[in-house]
Amino acid sequence: MLVHGTRTSSEIWHAQVAALRHGGHPTFAIDLPGHGTRSDERFTLDGALAAIDEAVEACPSPPLLVGLSLGGYVSLAYASRHEGKLAGVVLAGCSTEIKGKPLHLYRRASTRVARWLGLGQGTWHVVTDMLGALAGYSPLRDLRRLLLPVWVVNGRRDPLRLDERRYLRALPGVRLTVVPRAGHDVNSHAPAAFNRVLLDALHELGAQTHRVSTA
Repeated sequence: MLVHGTRTSSEIWHAQVAALRHGGHPTFAIDLPGHGTRSDERFTLDGALAAIDEAVEACPSPPLLVGLSLGGYVSLAYASRHEGKLAGVVLAGCSTEIKGKPLHLYRRASTRVARWLGLGQGTWHVVTDMLGALAGYSPLRDLRRLLLPVWVVNGRRDPLRLDERRYLRALPGVRLTVVPRAGHDVNSHAPAAFNRVLLDALHELGAQTHRVSTA
């Protein structure tokens, strides 16, 4: 299951959906509130978690949950609350704590930009909605709680790698892949490399399931 970032939609995952389905893995991407087919809604964290949960409940078996940027943060928040419903989590472009003064300054600036440019009637409000919803959220706190397999994928040029090493210390066993020459949107900047991480993760999870079932 694939969860997109801010001001994008499920459409960003077309290369991943095609590759994974070609490999025989049932795959689908969802739209978060305020995005894509749900752009008439306002984004809230509870709404995002509910959207993920609805999709997870429709899966015949616990899925690998993959999130990019905002999708990574809400996927991690979901995993910390519903770990038993998932097989594993892939977190891409979200290796930075998002609390504190920088978050509040960014939120204030984005609100002013939206007002100055007359974007309040479009989708720009989702940025301030997102920042407000995630204010005070600590991904490291949730990461420390997990017993699930976790993969972290970042483009080497992604500015949201500030706490990458802290993520690794927070949960020993996290698998980290840093993709050369890729930026924040690592799934579209380097789709082959990103797809390989997903396919390898699914293969590893499949092998673990086989060992358990034959033990």
